[in-house]
Amino acid sequence: MAGTLIVTGSSGLIGSESVTHFAARGWQVVGIDNNMRRDFFGPEGDTTWNLERLQASTPRFTHHALDIRDRRSVLALWSECKPDFIIHCAAQPSHDLAATRPFDDFDVNAVGTMNVLEATRQFAPGAVFCHLSTNKVYGDAPNELPLVELETRWEYARPEDRDGIRETMRIDLTKHSLFGASKLAADIMVQEYGRYFGMRTGCFRGGCLTGPTQSGAALHGFLYYLVKCCQTGRPYQVFGYKGKQVRDNIHAADVCRALELFQQAPRNGEVYNIGGGRANSISVLEAIDAAERITGRRLSWHYVDKPRIADHICYISDTSKLASHYPDWGITKTLPDIFSDIADEVKRRR
Repeated sequence: MAGTLIVTGSSGLIGSESVTHFAARGWQVVGIDNNMRRDFFGPEGDTTWNLERLQASTPRFTHHALDIRDRRSVLALWSECKPDFIIHCAAQPSHDLAATRPFDDFDVNAVGTMNVLEATRQFAPGAVFCHLSTNKVYGDAPNELPLVELETRWEYARPEDRDGIRETMRIDLTKHSLFGASKLAADIMVQEYGRYFGMRTGCFRGGCLTGPTQSGAALHGFLYYLVKCCQTGRPYQVFGYKGKQVRDNIHAADVCRALELFQQAPRNGEVYNIGGGRANSISVLEAIDAAERITGRRLSWHYVDKPRIADHICYISDTSKLASHYPDWGITKTLPDIFSDIADEVKRRR
């Protein structure tokens, strides 16, 4: 039965999708977002347009321009709302930016998560808590898997790795980036509140989460930003690995379906890799080709022969654990669907 849902980062990609998804199912949705994305990424990261869209189209939605680093305000809101469900999306999401703003990165990702966890424990201990984590919790350990170089992508060399990275991938003795480390601190704390306090928490370790409601920028939002550059004639930079690095992409709508199923049958302190899987995997070179085809334009791009620090060479999410726990979940948005949705939205917002 629907109740009160708090969504942090409610003007972002997964946050805004969660607002519309759950409000349509009868939830009273309380959104928290102070547009920190604009501060992190400049005007391209500004999410004001998305907030205005939600306010105009979603009667069951109320917004609070609250900073999750503000512990007193977080505790007060939770005390007032006593939510039944929390989807925690608010984050500093760029591993490049984290190196230049380490205190902001850690305070938002780790301390902010602690604030919303503790507020939940104090005022809504029976609520379901879904945390949007990241595959960067594994650091660059996935790069140790044997790879083969194909014409347009890197590929796993061993048959046993074909389905991708499992939740058993180690998180120690690996270079995470400061972003990966702050998100790992949050991830472990979410698990601990589930295991130690018996709370109904779950971590969802995202691959490339994408969709048309993203405010994509150069430092975050790979697929949206790529299509945007292709559509607008803006130059695009490819960093390292010959442009053959691989990501699996999942539409925000399919993420929300997983969160909904977890809310209906939570497993305390559980972790899940969530991504598009092999069927939705694509290299940067392949993505450039797809973007050019969907937009009918040539992308002006430049190659920099230096990969981003701790970047993955080939990352495909093995989602078999999630599918085994929640058999009704699966990917419904294919890569062509995703490209089409993004291209349509880029045109609309130009």
